[in-house]
Amino acid sequence: SPERGLEAVGAMTVEARFDIPARSTRTGIRFRPGKAAPFLRVDSSELTGLTVSLEQLPGPPVRDLVSRLGEAKSPSDRARLLSHAIAPPDRDPNPVQRAIEAIAQAHGTIDLDWIARQCNLSPRHFRRRCLEESGLTPKVLCRILRFRHAASLARAKSRDWAAIAAEAGYFDQAHLIRDFREFTGRTPVAVFSNPEPAAIAYDEPYEDYARIDRPGDREIPALLGRPHRF
Repeated sequence: SPERGLEAVGAMTVEARFDIPARSTRTGIRFRPGKAAPFLRVDSSELTGLTVSLEQLPGPPVRDLVSRLGEAKSPSDRARLLSHAIAPPDRDPNPVQRAIEAIAQAHGTIDLDWIARQCNLSPRHFRRRCLEESGLTPKVLCRILRFRHAASLARAKSRDWAAIAAEAGYFDQAHLIRDFREFTGRTPVAVFSNPEPAAIAYDEPYEDYARIDRPGDREIPALLGRPHRF
């Protein structure tokens, strides 16, 4: 915004609310899990739960971009300026970034020990690297992705919470309710009784992946070009 400038919002482990004054707009870019660090040039773990000015981060100067965004005529113009200002990474995703993408494709319902093996890492080492890349430990990342998937299902379908819990990979409806209470402070019914439940970042489709078979288990997503190992 013109008042606050450009900010980076780290990974969240609880619901955060942002007050936007009437007749004002906010424009931003939402990174997929594990994708922000190469752009922001800082470990994602340093931003978890925080909102910081981009001027505090080690990336390129942003004052000229802030000025141009302030002169833009519409939100779509500001979005284009932001997207053009972000240079793509100068190297391919590393194995941990690819693994995080696979976890996101599976909505968090995936065997983390198996994922670590695909990266040729121990579970402990993968935990540390996942925290650096995504700002979250693998288990917390999985819980949040599963919660977001449940919220997406609730938005798109009739709200049969037991069916949503089963489809999203919860043990039962009580398990789903516990996550809603932890992440939002409210029950699922209370969240969706609000006519504008905009605080939840719903799932969005990911299309840059193929499906591979894990022996003895269901299909698990992996990025194209890496059919067996991350």
